[in-house]
Amino acid sequence: MRLGFFTRLLDDAPPGERYRLAAEQIRHAEAYGFDTAWVAQHHFDGEEGGLPAPLVFLAHVAARTERIRLGTGIITLPLEQPLRVAEDTAVLDLLTGGRLEVGVGGGGTPSAFAPFGHDPADRAALYAEHLWVLRRAWAGEDLGGGSRLYPPAPRLLDAVWEATFSVAGGARAGRAGHGLMLSRTQPRPAERPQATLADLQLPIVEAYHESLPPGAAPRIMASRTAFVADSRAEALRYAEIGLGRRPLPFELPGSDLDSRITAYDVHLGTPQDVIESLRADPTLRWATDLVFQVHSVDPPHPLVLRSIELLATEVAPALGRRPVTESSMK
Repeated sequence: MRLGFFTRLLDDAPPGERYRLAAEQIRHAEAYGFDTAWVAQHHFDGEEGGLPAPLVFLAHVAARTERIRLGTGIITLPLEQPLRVAEDTAVLDLLTGGRLEVGVGGGGTPSAFAPFGHDPADRAALYAEHLWVLRRAWAGEDLGGGSRLYPPAPRLLDAVWEATFSVAGGARAGRAGHGLMLSRTQPRPAERPQATLADLQLPIVEAYHESLPPGAAPRIMASRTAFVADSRAEALRYAEIGLGRRPLPFELPGSDLDSRITAYDVHLGTPQDVIESLRADPTLRWATDLVFQVHSVDPPHPLVLRSIELLATEVAPALGRRPVTESSMK
């Protein structure tokens, strides 16, 4: 199981400082043996996510790292010109020495579509068309008039991940032989407000496996919120601040901190607290990649770094990953 770090770049700071802090967090994750680092793309709303240009940011990070794989989680493909995505990812993959992973999805903010001249009702069709063009470009096919992608990027055909909340989306990713990206949390159906995250995600995983071509190796990323601190009291103190900033994503009997931890599918506390909480998540048994983020707790930067350390040295080894040693951190 690969270990990953994910950020939506939501540190409580101006944009430039957010980018500096996120780059430092990724370098810290690399130093502690994390295999992958992922950044999200969000347009126009800094409270939802602080990065509209993930490939630009990852180019900056690539120059400051050596080993960690760098991924998009996700590029909102309906809003992008797919040939430009193909060109930018091709160049970036070369600059990273083949370390790029390309996560794509339909995007979750309807209000972002109008400025790009699109109707959110067309999201699914745009996504399918743009993904088709993107793959054709990477495959070196004729894009019109004899034009083909330069530089060539056939490796990226095997570096695609699709994010989805639905069983149909899981089956689609499986049929294509892509990786499957599972979110840290997702909306509960109106008729099942008390459903667990595993209740919703295990059917997606099953559909993905059933749809994979014969011989194709599954790639399943499970993203999870995990804020690990030296004491449970410290973790709860920052969770009360962070989780209190937004309305609950679905209706619960109460709005106290325990209800919010449940609503946002948060794993938090000491390393042992988080180990026990993660072990109770049956979805993780199927994950080839376990990717951690601190959203929506969003503690201060020094505590994000400390959480990265504790995840690498205590939590991940308890879940079956080889422990980080002093020599591996050099």
